[in-house]
Amino acid sequence: MSCLARLLNVMLLGAVGVLPLVAESTDNPTIPAGTSLEVELTSTVSSKTSQSGDVFTGKVTEPVISHGEEVVPESSIVQGHITFLKPPGRAKGKAELRLVLDSIKTPDGQKYAIAAALQDAKGPDGTTVKDEGTVVGPGKDTKKAAEDSGIAAAAGAGVGAIAAGGSGALYGAAIGAVVGVVHTLAKHHGDVVLDPGTDMSFLIPRAVTASKSTIPDAMVVPDAH
Repeated sequence: MSCLARLLNVMLLGAVGVLPLVAESTDNPTIPAGTSLEVELTSTVSSKTSQSGDVFTGKVTEPVISHGEEVVPESSIVQGHITFLKPPGRAKGKAELRLVLDSIKTPDGQKYAIAAALQDAKGPDGTTVKDEGTVVGPGKDTKKAAEDSGIAAAAGAGVGAIAAGGSGALYGAAIGAVVGVVHTLAKHHGDVVLDPGTDMSFLIPRAVTASKSTIPDAMVVPDAH
């Protein structure tokens, strides 16, 4: 065998030995389909101040483990956007907004492009999550409405008594009750407000593999605002 042939043979054997290492290094972690991602909101989302298309941010509060490997560490940063928003109505119609999670970035620079729907959000009292990850605001406070009506009736009774003696109090109470009902109907339903620190759960419907990354990104948790 000539010197050139021996050299080529050695180079070929060396390349074969390196191939498994290269293949192994390109193996990126994968989030399994059906994974539930627990997130803490780090920005404010509100049906009063936000708009459809606005971006929101959060951080992962529970690591995701797959086949014994931590594929999404705690404190990974997530980003999503509002896909739908409806302000509250007066006589009827609660506030609604829909959130979708778009991406995850881990502390070591791995990135996942996802499309995860909201499953649950532990927001203010009266806020619920229905089909398709839609957050629904609270209705009107019936107890507060009754108190407002009572106050208005009492005020009307006082005015009637002053204007027409004791008998005028009956008319004043009736007028006050009507005023209270009108006031209640004029009030809006409550807005949806999800403040920083709100716990949310998103469902990742399909398996997603992290994009290649050789240099870890600097991880900065957005300031709550």
